[in-house]
Amino acid sequence: MSLPPTSRFDHGDETDPFDKQDHPSPRRNAPAWIILGSAVVLLVVVIVVVIASGGGDDTPATPAIASTVTVERTVAPTTTTPSSTSLAPRPTASAADGAGVMPDVVCMNLQAAQDRIQKTGVFYSRSEDATGKGRAQLFDRNWIVVSQSPAPGARIGEGDAVLSVVKTDEPNDC
Repeated sequence: MSLPPTSRFDHGDETDPFDKQDHPSPRRNAPAWIILGSAVVLLVVVIVVVIASGGGDDTPATPAIASTVTVERTVAPTTTTPSSTSLAPRPTASAADGAGVMPDVVCMNLQAAQDRIQKTGVFYSRSEDATGKGRAQLFDRNWIVVSQSPAPGARIGEGDAVLSVVKTDEPNDC
């Protein structure tokens, strides 16, 4: 059986392979595409806002758990002979045992300050929001050190260095 010529084709004919009852028109699906498109646009706007605001690092930090670590060092006694007149060298703190000298890091971005402290052999330093808002410093390069403890030149160990910071676009004395 052949189909009639298109010039004489009746749209109500039962032989119409594109009968509107069997196949919905593209206009019926238009609301779904509008909703999907709106969701994509909304997602892009949210991503842009999060990136522009510093990646969400304004969220309050989780409360720190206070802990105390006690380190005991046992030194084996040494035996000296009566003919020995020199004194044994006194052990001193060195970069090998996690002690260093606190550098001056005020007015540096937090990442550069941490890098400088690590060069002294101390690899754990702490940072805190100087505004008192308790914000976590997720992106270290977005923060600037406005004060430090202890002062430059003091001996420090792991966790002794505390850097007070504000975001780079906030008022500070640097």
